[in-house]
Amino acid sequence: MKRIVFLVLTVFTMISIQAQSESKQGKIVYSNSKIQLDGKLNEPIWNELIPEGGFLNYMPNNGVTASNTTEVKMFHNGKNLYISAVYHDSIPRVQIGSLKRDHIGVTGAESDSFAIMLDTYNQQQSGFFFIVNMGGALIDALLARRGDGFRVSTSWNTVWNARTSVQGNLKIYEVEIPLKALGYKAESSEWGVMFHTRNIKLNEWTTSTPIDRNYSLFDLRFAKTFQVENLSENRSSRFAVTPSITMNHAEDVLNSTKDDMVKPSLDVQVNVTSSLKLDATINPDFSQIDVDRQVTNLSRFSIFFPERRNFFLENSDLFNNLGVGGVNPFYSRRIGADSEISFGLKLSGNITEKTRLGVLNVATKSNDDIAAQNYGVLVVQQQLSRSFTATGFMINRQETDGFSFLNDYNRVGGVNLNYQSKNNKWTGHANLATSATNDVSGDNNFYNIGVWYNNINASGYLGVKKVETNYITDVGFVPRLYNFDATSGTVIREGYTQSRGRISLTKFYKNSKVIDNHRYLNLWNDTYWDDEGNVIQSTVVLNNDLVFRDQSVLFGGVRYEYVDLKYAFDPLNNGNAIVPDAYKYFDAGFGYSSAENRKLQYGGNISYGSYYSGFKNQISLNTQYRLMPLARLQLRYERNGIDLKELGSETFHLARFTGEVFFSNRLNWTTYVQYNTQFDNFNINSRLQWEYKPLSYIYLVISDNYNQNIARKDWGVAFKMNYRFDF
Repeated sequence: MKRIVFLVLTVFTMISIQAQSESKQGKIVYSNSKIQLDGKLNEPIWNELIPEGGFLNYMPNNGVTASNTTEVKMFHNGKNLYISAVYHDSIPRVQIGSLKRDHIGVTGAESDSFAIMLDTYNQQQSGFFFIVNMGGALIDALLARRGDGFRVSTSWNTVWNARTSVQGNLKIYEVEIPLKALGYKAESSEWGVMFHTRNIKLNEWTTSTPIDRNYSLFDLRFAKTFQVENLSENRSSRFAVTPSITMNHAEDVLNSTKDDMVKPSLDVQVNVTSSLKLDATINPDFSQIDVDRQVTNLSRFSIFFPERRNFFLENSDLFNNLGVGGVNPFYSRRIGADSEISFGLKLSGNITEKTRLGVLNVATKSNDDIAAQNYGVLVVQQQLSRSFTATGFMINRQETDGFSFLNDYNRVGGVNLNYQSKNNKWTGHANLATSATNDVSGDNNFYNIGVWYNNINASGYLGVKKVETNYITDVGFVPRLYNFDATSGTVIREGYTQSRGRISLTKFYKNSKVIDNHRYLNLWNDTYWDDEGNVIQSTVVLNNDLVFRDQSVLFGGVRYEYVDLKYAFDPLNNGNAIVPDAYKYFDAGFGYSSAENRKLQYGGNISYGSYYSGFKNQISLNTQYRLMPLARLQLRYERNGIDLKELGSETFHLARFTGEVFFSNRLNWTTYVQYNTQFDNFNINSRLQWEYKPLSYIYLVISDNYNQNIARKDWGVAFKMNYRFDF
């Protein structure tokens, strides 16, 4: 173990490069001024503050001073953080993509909007993300380190507000964020801050700090440090209590059964300190969340779906980033998947400036032959230096009988080490974990090491991971460990070693009026070995992307696959399984996606090639039409045709319609219609959502399920209402 740690430290240290000079520090001043939030900026304080300016183009013409200037001002009064932004647009017209809260890809990215990123611990590990568009629609999200960059979770919500106005060519944003919504330490008065403006009409992003196009817009490593004056513990509110009630009627048509339910629930959040929060949920109901988007799965393994339940999302990066892609010891969607949650407790946040703590405990009820369970997670994250962060964790799943713990358990413990070079070009991580299960012993470890390199024209990755046969994670997501044999109908657990390599080369054309960038090489390889050292799968993909000035994209690529199939596989679901053997197959495809700023967007792709012992073709089409500010309509269709010769042939159809109607930025009606022949399902889900008070909602949800022949299987209607009290 010591040799492994020494090797990891040596590798990461060798690739460390001298830090670039830091930006001049900014200041968030203190003032006891009062603000009437109206988007007009007519209070005296706004004229007294020194603006932050000098915005740069992120896209297009990366690094060039923005032709349309932005001026941002900030102050706090001990209770709220106030931010104003004035964007000098060259076009007086306003363009909005959506008025739906938290729809970051459309409400934020496809609208004229203003974005704020706050790293309140200035550790470049996690932060808060706020966006408001010119229609007044809000997006709040959490940012967290993941791999070589940062990921966004928009399911997190907090109370904040913003108002906008238009004065000629000026787009004005006025934002109020309660300090109690932000985790911070009063003695740590340095925050990392970034701002972005989006002009969808020009397909332009501008940023307050220089960010190369090879990094994401919300990469906290590029935040500017701001000194916060007179920052103190915020004690204006210690509790947020949200009771709710759900009334549900469900009918199972196939079995001629009906069920009526009235379910009260309670969510409580306690600000233990301004940086540490305690969340509790009792008898929770999650009927209001969006349905998962259906997919066609032609692989042999399970597909990952993101967590959408709000209780699991506060400081979720602490719990969800304990592994790597495809091998994660904690996957919160396992909790409550087969039985109801009776209660949950979570304590999360910073206990010191450089130490974060996460404690989670959730109990589920018994359900028929499924026993009651208790789930516990303990995570401690320590920033060792500006470049190194270490995380230790312990996860426990244990069967319960009342208040007694039974001898049916699964436990996973481990340690992670993350590295980032001071010039942000190199990123690395190493993972070591082990599991313990009541009736299993030996071969229960997981090892991983990976290194990324990233600059404006070239990026790459090299990594190796090993999953042993008995690395069992009952509350995790390790799909490749479990192999289904279609002949015997059994699941075989089998360890593996994986290597992954990728190299990408891109050229940007600043002076071209037609082409924005060309990724002329994107080559990656995945290879898997079994425990005997035999190659069981190897994939090689070569892609080429051409992005035009209006951000429309033309793309294409080829894929080669070698599979030493050890267990029978039935992708057609017709009882004629592909037999174990060595298979080599190849396919190629291309596609196009139109510009995002058009009222009518469209795109699609087509591919054709061999597939195991036969052939496969795929066609995918999608279109979107905006009737803003009234509605947004989307349609997607995917067709997969498979011909396995004597084993049979099948065509899988997947169609999805999404219709959104906006009565205001707080009242909307969303309908999903999904048709999936692979899983014999035709689903309609319609949801009316009204945010009648900040984070207080009324939902009316109707769900109807049919088979592919449009014969009804079941249906239901649910009404839910909650109200948030702040004390």
